[in-house]
Amino acid sequence: MPPIVETRITRHTIWQALTGELPPMALPATPIVRAVLDSRDAAEGDLFIALAGQQTDGHEYVTAALENGAQAVICEERGRTPAQTGGAGLIDCTRGRWEIHARLPEGFTPRTPLAFVVDSAEDALQMVGGFQRLHRTRSDLVVIGVTGSVGKTSTKELTHAILSQRYRTLASPGNLNSEQGLPLALLGLGMEHERAILEMGMYALGEIHRLCELSRPRIGVVTNVGPSHLSRLGSIERIAAAKAELVQALPPAEEGGVAVLNWDDERVRAMADLTTARIFRYGLTPEADLWADEIISSGLEGIRFRFHHRKPDGRVESLYVRAPLLGRHSVHTALRAASVGLIDGLEWSEIVSGIQNIPGQLRLVIIPGVNGSTVIDDTYNASPTSTVAALNLLADLEPKNAGRRVAVLGDMRELGQYTDEGHKLVGRRAADVVDMLVTVGDLGEVIAHAAREVGYDPAKTYVMKSADETIAMLRDQLRPNDVVLVKGSRAIGMEQIVSQIAVDAGETN
Repeated sequence: MPPIVETRITRHTIWQALTGELPPMALPATPIVRAVLDSRDAAEGDLFIALAGQQTDGHEYVTAALENGAQAVICEERGRTPAQTGGAGLIDCTRGRWEIHARLPEGFTPRTPLAFVVDSAEDALQMVGGFQRLHRTRSDLVVIGVTGSVGKTSTKELTHAILSQRYRTLASPGNLNSEQGLPLALLGLGMEHERAILEMGMYALGEIHRLCELSRPRIGVVTNVGPSHLSRLGSIERIAAAKAELVQALPPAEEGGVAVLNWDDERVRAMADLTTARIFRYGLTPEADLWADEIISSGLEGIRFRFHHRKPDGRVESLYVRAPLLGRHSVHTALRAASVGLIDGLEWSEIVSGIQNIPGQLRLVIIPGVNGSTVIDDTYNASPTSTVAALNLLADLEPKNAGRRVAVLGDMRELGQYTDEGHKLVGRRAADVVDMLVTVGDLGEVIAHAAREVGYDPAKTYVMKSADETIAMLRDQLRPNDVVLVKGSRAIGMEQIVSQIAVDAGETN
C-alpha cells in the first residue's frame, strides 16, 4: 500500500519550497495533516502528491483527491486540467523556482485548495522534504542515516528505541527509504525533534548521494554489502560503491561526522578509507570499538550476549545483555544501535533499556497458524543472507511434542548473476535445518534441488508453483506444534500465504 505520513508542514512550507518566495499575506499557514500518494487515502486537510507508478499514474486522480478533501496537491502539467475541474487554485511552478512570481488565484479564500503545478512531482516532493529538513527544524537536530543490503529497518527501529530514552526522536516510518520515500519521511520533522533516524535504500548509483543532500546526516551506519539488487547494479563492487555514498557524504570528524562500520564485512571495512568522518567500528572481533561475544539464542525467547566497548583511553568495559531479538544474527542489529547510542553520549543504562523495551518484535512476526501450528512471518524481503539467518533462527527453535521445523521459501528476486548460487546456498542450509521444505515459484525449485543434492529426503520436499497451491497444501499438511518459517520475495505472494494459514484467516485450532 502507498504510504501515509503525518506531517509537520503547512501550505506556507510548500509555497516557499516550490516558489522560492515568501507566501502572500492572504494565504493562511494552515497545517497539512498528512501527505498521501493514493487519492483514496486523501482526507480533509491532506497533501496529495501525484506520482507516476508502475501500474497507475496519480495525475489521473487529482480530482478524486480534491473531492476527498485534500487542501493541497503537487502535480505535473498533465494534472492541470483535472486540478481545474476539481476547483483548486493553480500555482504555476513550472518555469523554474527563481523565475516565477507566484500569486494566489482570483477568488481565493482560506478554504480554497491549491494545486502546485511543477515540472517533476518527484523533484518537487524532494524540494519540500529538503526545505522542511533545513529550514523548519531545530538547529541542533542530528540526523542518523542507515544503509546496507540487509538490516536497515531493524537497525533504524532499534536505534530509535535507544535514542528515544533521552531525545525527542523521529524515525522514518516503515521502509520509506527511496528518493520518494525519504522526502516523505522528512515532512514529519518538527521543531520538537532532536534526532532523526532515516533509512536509505537505492536501486542505482547516485541515489544515496541525493538522499544525503536532502537529509544532511551527521552519523552514517552501514550494515553490510550483499547481492540484493545485483540485477540492477551488475556487481557487488557497484553495490558497495552505492552504499559508500553515505559515508562519503558525512561531515569531517572535526564537525561531528561519524561513520559506523561493520568490521566483520570486508567491503564495509574498506569504506573507512573513503571518508573524513571519525570511524566507529562494530562487529564480533576485538579489533572493533564495540564488539560482542558469548552469543546465545533462546529461540523465540530472544538472545543473550556480552558487549565490550573500548573507550577512547583504551580501557574496555563489558556487560551482559538480554534482548528480545530473534536469532543470533540480531546481535549485529544490537551492536549498530548501541554504537549510535555510545557516539551520542548515552549511558549504558539508557542503551540497555532501549534494547529491552522495543515496541514489538523487529521485522519478524510470530502468529498462530492453522492446525495448531506457529507461523514466523519474515516476508518483508528476501535475500540469501537474510534467508540463511532466518533458517539459523529456525534451527535454534525446539518444537514441542513432535512438532516439526517447516520452511516455506519462495523466489528471491533481483540477484542478477548470483541468482542460481544464492538459491543453492539457501537450499543447502535448509537441508541441515528443516523437517519439511516447501518451495514456491520457479527459483524456489532451485532451492529444493540443491537441498536434495546434499541428501535431503525428497519425500519431505514440496515444490509448488504458486501461492494458492501452497496455501491448499499447507492447510492440509501442517500439524499441531509445527513451527513454520515463511520467507521470499513479495512478488511471489508470500504475504498471501501467511494471511491464509494464520488462524485469524478463519481457521480454528
